[in-house]
Parts: sequence; C-alpha cells; structure tokens
Amino acid sequence: MIRIHGNAVSAIDKVDPLYLALIKASSRLRGKDATLWGAQSEIEARSRLAWIDFPIESRKLLPTLDALWAKYNAFSEIVLCAMGGSSLAPEVIAASHGKSITVLDSTDPDVIDRALKLNLASTLVIISSKSGTTIETLSQLALFQEAFESKHLDPKDHLLVITDPNSPLDRHVKKYQLPTIYAEPNVGGRFSALSAYGLAPSALIGIDISVLLDQAQDAERNFEGLHSPAVGVAYLLAKSADTFISLTDAQSAMPGLSDWVEQLIAESTGKNGKGVLPVIVESIGAPISGPGLSISFAGNSDLVVEGELGAQFIFWEWVTALLCHALAVNPFDQPDVSLSKEKTNSLLSSWTNGIPQLKPDFIDGSIEIFGSNSDVSTTLTGLLSSLNDFEYLCVMAYLDSKMHSQLGEIRQILAQKCGKPVSFGWGPRSLHSTGQFHKGGPAHGIFLQITSDPSRDIQIPGQSFSFHTLIMAQAIGDAEILIERNQKVVRMHLKDRAQGISDILFAGRALT
Repeated sequence: MIRIHGNAVSAIDKVDPLYLALIKASSRLRGKDATLWGAQSEIEARSRLAWIDFPIESRKLLPTLDALWAKYNAFSEIVLCAMGGSSLAPEVIAASHGKSITVLDSTDPDVIDRALKLNLASTLVIISSKSGTTIETLSQLALFQEAFESKHLDPKDHLLVITDPNSPLDRHVKKYQLPTIYAEPNVGGRFSALSAYGLAPSALIGIDISVLLDQAQDAERNFEGLHSPAVGVAYLLAKSADTFISLTDAQSAMPGLSDWVEQLIAESTGKNGKGVLPVIVESIGAPISGPGLSISFAGNSDLVVEGELGAQFIFWEWVTALLCHALAVNPFDQPDVSLSKEKTNSLLSSWTNGIPQLKPDFIDGSIEIFGSNSDVSTTLTGLLSSLNDFEYLCVMAYLDSKMHSQLGEIRQILAQKCGKPVSFGWGPRSLHSTGQFHKGGPAHGIFLQITSDPSRDIQIPGQSFSFHTLIMAQAIGDAEILIERNQKVVRMHLKDRAQGISDILFAGRALT
C-alpha cells in the first residue's frame, strides 16, 4: 500500500475543480483512455499504456524468469548494459535487496575499461534496449562480443538480450543467435519498471520479482476515487508554484529510487515550456533544491510517500501520467532526447579525423574552460563565482560516477552560495532522463559540463570512432542544443582527472 503524509497533505483541496478533474482522469487512465492527454498525443498513447496492467500481466514472465535463473545462476558477475529507465529500475531493485549488479550506463572509457577487467569467464552481460537503437548499448554489445571471443568464450553463453520484438537490436542479434527475452512493446521505456526490462535483470540476481508484483497489485487498487494518493500527489505537483521539487531516498530502504522517479517525471513532463524537475538531495532539507516542495519516502519532509518498492513503481507511474494530464503534455514522447541522439550522430559523422581541436576561452592549471565570459574571469574561482544569473544550475559530469563521486560536493557549495536549485547528473546517463526537461521544460538555467581526457581510450568494434570520441560528441552535441534553446553552457575539460577534480573543489571551497 501507499500512504502519504506530511504538512503538504493539508493543501490537498478535494473540492477544487482540478482535483475533481484528476479523479475523473484516474478512472479514464484505468480504462486506458488514449485521449487523456489530448488529440496530438492520442496515436502514441494507444501503444504506450500496457504498464497499467503490469502488476497482473507481468506474472506471465515468471516461468521464463525461473528458467533463466536456473540457466545463469552460476555466473558470479552480472553486467547490465542499458540506459534510462531500462537501467535505473533494475539498479534500485538490486540496491533495495542488497544484491550486486554492475550497471553500465556510461560511455566513459574508464568506466568501460573497469567492466572489461571483470572475470569474463564468469560474467553474464545483459544487453537491454527497448528501441534497439541506443548507441551506448549497441557500442557496449559490440565491445563485449569481441571481448568474449578474444578470451575464446562463446558470446552465446555470456550475452543475453532484452528488447522489443523486431527492433533493430533484435534483427541484429538474430544473426549471432544470441538468447533474447522479448518485452511488451506497448509501453515506453521509463514506464517499464514492472516489465521484462526491470524484472528480468532483477530475477537473474536472485530477486523474487513476484513479491514486487504483489506489492504493485495491492497498491494500485486504491489509485482511483476521492481519497486516491496518486490523485493527491499529482494534484500537489500540478498546483505547486515551483518548477522544482526536492526528492530524497534518505532514511528509506530504497536507495536509488529518487533517481528512477527523477527520470520518470523530468522526461515525461519537460515539454512545451512546462514541466517539473525533481532535484535529488542527500538529506531532507538540504539547500541544494531551493525552496520548493520536499518529498521523501521516509522521515519528515513536506510530503512523505511511504510504500514498498513495487508499490512505489506503479504509484509514481500513475502520478506522472495524471500530472501530464493536468499539464496537457504527452507523457510518452521525448522529442529533445531524440534530438540529442541525432546531434551526437551528426557530430560523429563530421568528426572524420577524431575530436576536433577546440580553442578554450582560458586555461587554469590543467583545466580548459569553454563557453565562459573571459572578460569577466580567467580563474576557476572567478568563473564559479560568476554563475549566478539563472533559475537553476545543472552540473553534468561526463566522468566515472563510482570513482569521482566526490565531485558531487561542488553542487552543495554552489547551492549554498546561490540559494537556488542545483541539480547534478552523470553524463551521458542524464541525457536520457533530465535532458528532456533541460531542453523542453519551462526554466532557463546555467549548465556546467565537466568533461575529461580518459586514462586510456577504447575503440568501438565496427565503428570509426572510440568511446572517448562518443562521449565527447554526446557532451558537445547536448551543449549545442542547449545553446540553441538560449541556455548558457560552460564546459570545464580536465586534462588530468584527479588534479582537475581537486582544483574544481578547491576553487569552490574558496567561495565559502
């Protein structure tokens, strides 16, 4: 079950016309009414509503998943190559159950290199992509195919694919006879937590996914009517005067749930100049999020949403769908995410001789600075001090989230300085989540990109470019789109990772 409480609940007005409209919308959602988000969204919505029935329908997967567990349970390492919802749901499921899984949702060569150093003889690699065109995942597939063959291991014994029937990925792997799980195609990736995309990797690390489905089925019985918690939370988000909310899984037993909710809400709502951006914080009341509504899954925030993990998945999918109805936006498309992919491909095609030499505005130590006003500052401290004219600030680090986690301190420093929302994302993962809001949402921000030279580069088999070239095309391409949308982008490029991160934090601390 889902229970909501906290000071914000008193603001739910159950006679407000918006609240009453959301009650009606919840009944229409239960009936999978594709007209719920307007005529322009109807065609796509017709093929995106299977998630409503997943608490029951996904039980059909249980025999298949039991067989997979029996086949693969001897592997000591499970690597999941996926992006967006396809990676975030299994990641939070694993963490919440104390299980180990390596989620590869990066194109950073250092991250890729660490995965390649696993004992491949005892490693199962899951390739998960709904569209079957995800460049990160396809590049990782090619790399692992080659890596297994180089160790005289049969890729068919070490690779498992999850995709939609007849996707480009499906057609590709059929040539190699790789084992494949077909997912329900009538659902979008970020609404797929309770489908094969979320459940199959979880089952392969020994989690009883029937429990998650039981939790979801029990919770969703109460999502309609006057006292629906889903209607209540969607109402609060729609009525909020703030574009930004804070979200934390601190004090809960579900680490990473905030990341999953962040991408669900940001990518679904950030369109047509509308949207809500959850800013993930480490603790309730942290200054990073600004003054907006604070939400947690335990503790004492403005709004506390309590419930087990399976219930949380289906609950936030309902809330997001209802919120999009209130905002009159299509929850199922992601036009600006797609635009970023196109820009990346365009740059890769034009970079025939590798990454072009770009002239920085100035250099401070081992850090090259691009996109700043060098007339104002030519030092890191001065640059950070000048980042103040914005509605929110977003730090996007195209680095190694595991090895460089200390970099997250910079957003705490900047938030304390400016008193405005400061979000933090690891690229290119953030392109598949908050990236839609950044380019299609209502607010203007400043975007601080951090890129770097890798310890060593890794060529992508079958391609003319490497992983370093790919991640740089993703970062620079996204910056170009943001600039086209009149957003300000500053990029710090670290020639030496350890020294550069140390220099950034030193410059930031000098502000306090």
